[in-house]
Amino acid sequence: MAHLLFRLRYVTDEEAMEVRSLLAEHGFDTYETQAGFFRLGVDAIWLRDETQREAAEAALAVYQAERFTKARQAHAEAVSQGDAPTLWRRLAAHPFQVTLVMVAVVMVALLTLLPFLGLTR
Repeated sequence: MAHLLFRLRYVTDEEAMEVRSLLAEHGFDTYETQAGFFRLGVDAIWLRDETQREAAEAALAVYQAERFTKARQAHAEAVSQGDAPTLWRRLAAHPFQVTLVMVAVVMVALLTLLPFLGLTR
């Protein structure tokens, strides 16, 4: 029976291509599914051969650990160089968009708390 190996939802095209090439390099028998028009299915890479499950999961775990380390290093470099995105940099770059998001957050908080504020009277 097939085994769900890697979900592709919210994954960048770059990462998906890297995972596909990793699995192909190791010779794992895989196939992909799409969620479809109404998103009722699963965007994923599946492993056909259950006997390859442990090796495939181990290869993916090593890949993901390496990717995490690279991302952490890239972020640390951006912070040390002063290029990391912050709220103030985003506000300076896109003041209208950031202001709208902040207003929306305040409105949602107020609408959520409004029934409870009425209970205190």
